[in-house]
Amino acid sequence: MSALSLITAPDPRLKLRSTPVERVDDDLRRLVDGMLQIMYQAPGIGLSAIQVGVAKQVIVVDVARDDEPPTPLHLINPKLVWFSEQGVVMSEGCLSLPEHFAEIERPARVRVEFLDAHGRPQSLEADDLLSRCIQHEYDHLDGILFVDHLSALKRNMILRKLVKARRQQASA
Repeated sequence: MSALSLITAPDPRLKLRSTPVERVDDDLRRLVDGMLQIMYQAPGIGLSAIQVGVAKQVIVVDVARDDEPPTPLHLINPKLVWFSEQGVVMSEGCLSLPEHFAEIERPARVRVEFLDAHGRPQSLEADDLLSRCIQHEYDHLDGILFVDHLSALKRNMILRKLVKARRQQASA
């Protein structure tokens, strides 16, 4: 597999819908390892394969704090099968929209079913930051960015700032 790199908005690949993984194999595990490497280097707490230009239903997450050992989760073909009725508003950011944050409301708890990196079916109920992170990354699988949950005015302001920053980097 070629070297992976993080893509940033407004790259049109971020709006693609990801397709299910057909086979969990060594190539997929290498993808997961590369995604974790990029996520940790960024640093971030979650990454979807589409953020490295791979339109497959693969998510990596690690919400361990700096003083805790890493606890990476690999979610392959995840399905959110339950949401709590209670919502929570929290600030969200995204590695593909660097240095931009917004208050987003999402369900407080979720249950997700997925395959692990060995192809075994798993189920996990998550709350707090883990729930938030899984929902955020799950949105990426459908081409949804956190700014898509904002008003058109706020979303366009953030996207314009990203385009301007990209132009400044290119001319530097």
